[in-house]
Amino acid sequence: MAIAPVQSSLIHKVIEPAGDGQPPYPTLILLHGRGTNEDDLLGLAPYLDPRFLIISARAPFQFSMGGWTWYEILEVGSPHPRQFQESYNKLVQFLADLKQHYPVDPSKIFFLGFSMGTVMSFAMALTKPQEIAGVIAHSGYAPENTHLNFTMEKLQNTSFFVAHGVRDPVIPVHFGRRAKELLSSANADLTYREYPIAHQISEESLSDLSSWLRQRLEALQQKK
Repeated sequence: MAIAPVQSSLIHKVIEPAGDGQPPYPTLILLHGRGTNEDDLLGLAPYLDPRFLIISARAPFQFSMGGWTWYEILEVGSPHPRQFQESYNKLVQFLADLKQHYPVDPSKIFFLGFSMGTVMSFAMALTKPQEIAGVIAHSGYAPENTHLNFTMEKLQNTSFFVAHGVRDPVIPVHFGRRAKELLSSANADLTYREYPIAHQISEESLSDLSSWLRQRLEALQQKK
């Protein structure tokens, strides 16, 4: 039976697993960057592990130049406080809705974010690490300059793949290096990569994150 999207705090699309596994499924939540929508990252799906139930969410605010955004930017690294908090609250509810209404394996939930989507993925993982198995954080930053209180002491069961372009003119690479510093100081399971690219996902970074995701899923499967 096909999985039909349910009403939730965020508009989203669903891609069912292409593998032979049975529910509940490992789940990958995609969070796009500013000025796009829930279709933006779905093009990555053919390159990712087919065992995943993939759910791609739309940010809640319309962006003045087209598409959708998670918040307005005061300056790079400083989200608009009210909008950021509203997006965070909606994302918390969204995760709860997914676990209630979809065949999600709650022990195998991963986030894949790009740019602002990375910021929101970090927001979830650094405040609710017990609910998230892993995060792919591409071309973003950890939202330190917000209302959030991170629980860095509880990251032992959450894995991170942090990727950043050294030529990124939108979110400079020092933000990726700062995320690396934070996660390393918390002794998190961290893979950090820099690439000779701008604000984008390259073939190399896609290959690396896909391999990382497959390896982390295999490790979780073996724990059964």
